[in-house]
Amino acid sequence: MEAVLKVGGSLAEDPASLAMLCQELSVLAKAHKIVIVPGGGEFADTVRKLDKTYNISDVVAHKMAILAMDQYGLFLSDVTPSSYVSYVLKEINNSVNGMLPIFLPSKLMFSKDPLEHSWDVTSDTIAAYIAGVLHAKKLVLVTDVDGIFSEDPKKNLDTTCIEELPAEELLGWNKRTSVDKTLPKILLQTKLDCYVVNGRYPERIKQILENKKTKCTHVTV
Repeated sequence: MEAVLKVGGSLAEDPASLAMLCQELSVLAKAHKIVIVPGGGEFADTVRKLDKTYNISDVVAHKMAILAMDQYGLFLSDVTPSSYVSYVLKEINNSVNGMLPIFLPSKLMFSKDPLEHSWDVTSDTIAAYIAGVLHAKKLVLVTDVDGIFSEDPKKNLDTTCIEELPAEELLGWNKRTSVDKTLPKILLQTKLDCYVVNGRYPERIKQILENKKTKCTHVTV
């Protein structure tokens, strides 16, 4: 597998940008062997709200958040040309060239249960785990910001995007940035090349897949 692309749920808040992104991903699938892992989006936010109100057990909250990824994946498939959904990784490895697979992670994650049950684990870490299982060369986290910042860019407009960041250093920050806290740990275990990129500029994803320099954060191992 050339790359696993996690498409963040926050991108659904901008329908025009999401439509453009989905169109470009469909085109990229004709030239690159890629698979989409969905984020959780509003579906996962609903789980967070319920957890805050009712203090749901960690096991149940974790499973509900993974099912939220399934729901967002079904939605993405409906708005992405030449795509299909699958619960089976072997099916994705054998997929027809030109079709874009969207992996729904619930069956795999429920059966293997490889990650801690915590909000420190989100679709970022789950996508990294799946990329490791698929022996993907790259993990591309497609989000609504340009990359990883030392401070929240939505709160501090003066902060700048970090072009290159060792996973070991990111792990030492021990905080959520534009990616979750557990991601660098999984990157170090899987030795994955990871890129955090803004999905509102789909050409940047193309440049990453073509090994060209673009605006993003490259998390190195």
